[in-house]
This record gives sequence, C-alpha cells and structure tokens, in this order.
Amino acid sequence: MTIRRLLAVSTLSLALSAGLAQAQTAPIALDRIEAAVAAGTPRVTAWRRDLHANPELGFAETRTAALVAEHLRALGMEVRTEVGKTGVVGVLRGGRPGGTVALRADMDALPVLEATGLPFASTATGTYMGATVPVAHACGHDAHVAMLMGAAEVLAGMREDIPGTIVFIFQPAEEGAPPGEPLGGARLMIQEGALANPRPDAIFGLHVVPGRPGSVFYRPRGFMAASDRVDITLHGRQTHGAWPWKGVDVIAVASQIVQTINTLTARTIDPTTTPTVFTIATIDAGVRYNIIPEDATLSGTLRTFDIAQRDDLVRRTGIAIHNVAETYGATAEFTVRQNAALVFNNEELSAWLAPVLTEAAGAGNVNPATPPTTVAEDFSYLSQEVPGVFYHLGGSKDGVDPATSPPNHSPGFDVNEAILPLGVRTHVLSAIRFLERD
Repeated sequence: MTIRRLLAVSTLSLALSAGLAQAQTAPIALDRIEAAVAAGTPRVTAWRRDLHANPELGFAETRTAALVAEHLRALGMEVRTEVGKTGVVGVLRGGRPGGTVALRADMDALPVLEATGLPFASTATGTYMGATVPVAHACGHDAHVAMLMGAAEVLAGMREDIPGTIVFIFQPAEEGAPPGEPLGGARLMIQEGALANPRPDAIFGLHVVPGRPGSVFYRPRGFMAASDRVDITLHGRQTHGAWPWKGVDVIAVASQIVQTINTLTARTIDPTTTPTVFTIATIDAGVRYNIIPEDATLSGTLRTFDIAQRDDLVRRTGIAIHNVAETYGATAEFTVRQNAALVFNNEELSAWLAPVLTEAAGAGNVNPATPPTTVAEDFSYLSQEVPGVFYHLGGSKDGVDPATSPPNHSPGFDVNEAILPLGVRTHVLSAIRFLERD
C-alpha cells in the first residue's frame, strides 16, 4: 500500500471515528425529555397528593422513605437507606462514561395545622417536644419529593444515553434537628456518606415558594441566609408583683434585652450591604399575674449573609445581654446554635445554569439575579462539600398575587400543581446538561 493510500485510509478512519464520537455524544433532545416528563406527570401529581396527605416530621419520615426507596429500586438503581436515620440515596449509572452529578429533595413536614381545604389535606399528627401535634407539608417538601421521584423515572428511562452518574439524595429533617438531636438532616447524611462513593462533581436543588407560576429564580453567591437559633435564660429573684423592689425582675430584664437586640441590629448594621434579621420570637416566664417569676427564657432566630459580621454581632449581643442583666441584678445565659449555613451558589455553575433553566422554563421565566432572601436552607451544607446551585420555583395559584400568597410554613400554604412538570424538567435538564457539557 502506498504512503498516499495509507494517509487516505487513516484520514477516513479518523473521520469515521470523529463522526461516531459525535453521534455518541450528541445531547439528549429536549422534545424527548419533555415527552417523558409529560408522560410521568399524572404519577408525579398522585405522589404529591399521597405525600401531602401523609406528612411526617423530621427523622420520622419512614413511610416517605420507604415509598422513595421502592420507587428507585424499581427503576434499577443502587439504593442505600437509613443514611442519616431516614435518608435515601439512589445511584443511577449511565450507559456512557462521564462525571457525577447529584440532585436533592427534602422529605420532612412541619408541626402545623393545615387550613388549605384541599380534599387531600393532612389530618396526621406526630410527636414534637413530647407533645402530640398536627403535622402538615406546609413548606412544599411533598412536591419536592414527588418532582425528584419523577425526575428519577425520566432519567432512568434514558440511562443508556447518559454520560455519567446521577446521585439522588432524599433528605430528612431539613427543617432543623429535632430537640435532642445534634445534627440536622443534611449534615447527618454527609457524615454518613451521602456524598461519597460516588462523589458528585456538582449538586443542584430547588424549593417551591410564593411566586409567579412557571418562574425560576436564584442568584450567585449568597442566596439564602445563614440561620442561627438563639436562646437566652435569665435568673432573677421571685417576689410579689406589688413589691418589685424586693426581688430581681426578670420580666423587666427580658423586655430591655429585646429592645437592646432590636436596636443593636437596626443601628449598627448597614441593611443595604448585608441584610440582617435578629428576631426574639418567644418569651416564657411566670405562672400568675401578681408574681414576678424567678426565671425567664427567650428564644429567637438570627439571619445573616456575612460570616465575619455575624460573628461580631453575636459577640456584641452577648456582651449587651450580660450587661443588661447585671444592671438589674440578674444573671444571663446566652447560647447560639447554627441551624443552616449560608446558601452560597457557585458563581461559575450559576452562570452556566441560567440557559439550562431557560431551556426548561422558557424564555423570560428565569431570573438568575434575584435579591437574596432571609429564609434558610440546609442544602447549604451539601453545597459546602461540592459546588452547587439552589434555585426557587414560583408556585402561587393562578391569578393570585405572590405578595398575598400564603407563605411557606403557614397553615394555608399550598403548591400550584401546574408547576410540578417544570420542577421535573429543571431536575432532569440540570443533571443531563451538566454531564453532557465539555
């Protein structure tokens, strides 16, 4: 064979190889994804309603976890259960080599008495702080689980064309560790290996909130606030309400501390640069109208976006509380415990994700630069471990102003079921397009 012919054959072989590689790595078509999502929507809706009617509190999501695990096993996935008490991890290995991406949904409900009037409204009860309480999916986690179950079904149906591995994380106790538990769901799942074997290169998650249905919004860097629980215990000296000077009045001390905290926050922090909310939400003291009690307890929440500023505010608050107590002759104990870190969206991934979410939601429906929000999410711990992006789906009812929609955690909160297919699409496309990217 001549050198010229050898070159020609080599060139043809390279061209055929390049063409074959191109055919093997062609992106999965959007219309194929949309058809699969549409076919699964009735099941997603049914799962959401079933979960809504059967809510479970944090670390008690046994029925929910069993439903999820059974579904993932039926799709042929590797499934690990009891990862973080009731957490479930499913691993879908694609038919082609590639990276690894994770998708996450939270499963727990809240101790809230539902007032939506839905035909599938919750009548469930649970145990919280030793008491029997009503339980409801007043934050939308029922929709989160159903949408990720739907995404798992769509992606499993495309297994052979997926270049890489997808990890599905169904997390318990997002609403915080129950009393007596040292860690919430995300941190406990991380500790027990949810992000290991295989370790994701990136992680994505979503949350339904009041907003125009069909809209998707998030921001790079600090998106959702860090959340701290604050507890203050005051010790005084009990006395007759008619003789306050014969005791140490913890009611007066508590009142002064609330005012001091409000003033410290409002007068020493620039809200235009780092939004900060410091709220004392409970005061518990006394049993009778004419007795000044011995002790008082206060609790509240601190929401911040700047770690150094948060640390300084906590330091100054502790000093102020002890000074106020000492002025009145009382003593004070002040503790702060983090419930969730700052949700920090990776800048590179945030920029990359915008056109992918637009592919899912349509032009004009994605805002990648929305203002930060002072609510919190323990997805923050997952995205501290691997680069991640967390985004919101607008889920208000059709024709209802999002500003007047019942907010998350309220008795009237509900999710517009018309957005369920959108959540499935955003999950599917964020995973597939991430694995397909160069």
